Amino acid sequence: MSDQNAELDAALERVVEAARAHLEAVKAAQGRVDDDDVWQAYVDLNNASFAYDEQLLEAFGEVTPWDVESIDPDEADARFGGVITGPDGTAADPYPQIISVRQRRDYRVPSVAGLLRVADAARRNLVPADEEAGPVESVGEAVLELLQAGDGSLSSLDVPELEPLDGLLTVSEVHEPLDLEAFADEDGAGPFTPAEQDLLVGRLDEHPFLPDEEDDHAGHNH
Repeated sequence: MSDQNAELDAALERVVEAARAHLEAVKAAQGRVDDDDVWQAYVDLNNASFAYDEQLLEAFGEVTPWDVESIDPDEADARFGGVITGPDGTAADPYPQIISVRQRRDYRVPSVAGLLRVADAARRNLVPADEEAGPVESVGEAVLELLQAGDGSLSSLDVPELEPLDGLLTVSEVHEPLDLEAFADEDGAGPFTPAEQDLLVGRLDEHPFLPDEEDDHAGHNH
C-alpha cells in the first residue's frame, strides 16, 4: 500500500471517529440547545470531513458528497453562541447591566376538589414508590405541586382545573443580579420589587381567551 493510500485510510478513519464522537455528544446533550460538547464535536467532524475530501481530490481527482468548508477551531470557540471574544479570550463587548424578566399570571379555581385531585396525582408521581405521598391540603399547595412537577414552568398550570386570568411580563435593566440569600423564604415581594436605579424596558400584557370568549371571537371572524 502506498503512503498516499495509507494517509487516505487514516483520514477516513478520523472522519468515522469524529462522526461517532459527534453522535455520542448529541445523545448526551439530549436536545439541549447550544451544547458546548456538541459544537466542538461538530467542528471536529466538519474539519475531518473537509480534510478527507481535500486528500481524496488531490490523490484521485474524486470528491465526496459533503459540501463543507474548514472551520477555524479558535474562531469557532470565540464565536460560539454569538459571544465575540478579544485576543485575551475575554468578552469583547460586555453589557454593563443585568437583564431581569419578571412574570405574574393570575388564575381562578373553578373546582377546588378537582385541583386537589390533579395535584395529588402529580405528587404521587414525584414521590418514590417506597414512600407515602401525603395529601395536598390547600389550593396554594396544589399549584406549587404542579409547578414542581413541571420544573417550575408555567405551562404546567395549563390544566382545566385552573382558569387563566390576566397576566403581566416585564423586562428591566438592573445593576445587580438577584441574590436569593438577601430575602427571607416568606418574602414574596422583595425579590420582585425594582430598585431605584432599575430601568423598565417594557411590559407585555396577557389577556387569555376563556373558552366561551374564544367561541365568540371565532364567530366574529366569519
